[in-house]
Amino acid sequence: MDIKILALDLDGTLTNSEKKITLNTKETLQRAMEDGVTVVLASGRPLVGIKPLAKELELSKYSGYILAYNGGQIIDCHTGKEVYQKVLNVERIASIYEVAKQFGVSMLTYDGEDIITEDDTDPYVLRECFINKVKVRKIEDIVSHVTYPVPKCLVVGDHEKLLPVRDYLKEKYGDELSIYFSEPFFLEIMPLGVEKSASLELLLNRLQLSREELMACGDGLNDITMLQYAGLGVAMGNACKEAKEVSNYVTATNDEDGVAKAVNRFILSGEQMVG
Repeated sequence: MDIKILALDLDGTLTNSEKKITLNTKETLQRAMEDGVTVVLASGRPLVGIKPLAKELELSKYSGYILAYNGGQIIDCHTGKEVYQKVLNVERIASIYEVAKQFGVSMLTYDGEDIITEDDTDPYVLRECFINKVKVRKIEDIVSHVTYPVPKCLVVGDHEKLLPVRDYLKEKYGDELSIYFSEPFFLEIMPLGVEKSASLELLLNRLQLSREELMACGDGLNDITMLQYAGLGVAMGNACKEAKEVSNYVTATNDEDGVAKAVNRFILSGEQMVG
């Protein structure tokens, strides 16, 4: 297996518990890129939450890519240009909001570099702000405000409260929306077909590469399709059970430089998976 492209989830994978890339991981990835490997940052985060990490890794220099919003937007870091985007129907945002309100949970979406919501004190909204290092802006009437297309809405709350929201939305809008958890407290809602594996397939076709040449590292529920799709799926030691079950290999945790260890083993040393 000759790995030519490396897809990395961010939170719980590339970054440690402090949401930072360690020096060892950064240097290991840069050695891989110097050897010609294309690095792709594939995250549920909005673009604004990924750009600082792409800059830190110098992806513009090494011709890397960003897959934001779980693949709803693809950015070529070398040119800075968007090569793919899929957005929600504006009218459907109102439907999602009404369901969230009905079940007593919060909805957020994005406006420029801000997270917008009607409840700027919700702890899960604030968690999304912390993860992306962006500010939250309170909107009195989010449905009236969002007259522009957005790639994603996030419904947030305790997992037990979100389960019936997921089931209701899937039953009513499952033929036009992708609805799944990225974390137990984050219910991602995007246009149908938007997921990391689908966008990686688009990117591989663009680069004339095969899935057998792709290694993917992840830890969460929204990484499962990516880990299944890749020629080599690597789950983090801290990954959820479902991610580990579909992966070819389990590396160390994100606080133990698990990404660097996997890159050293399967890319820089060229070790092959057997079985």
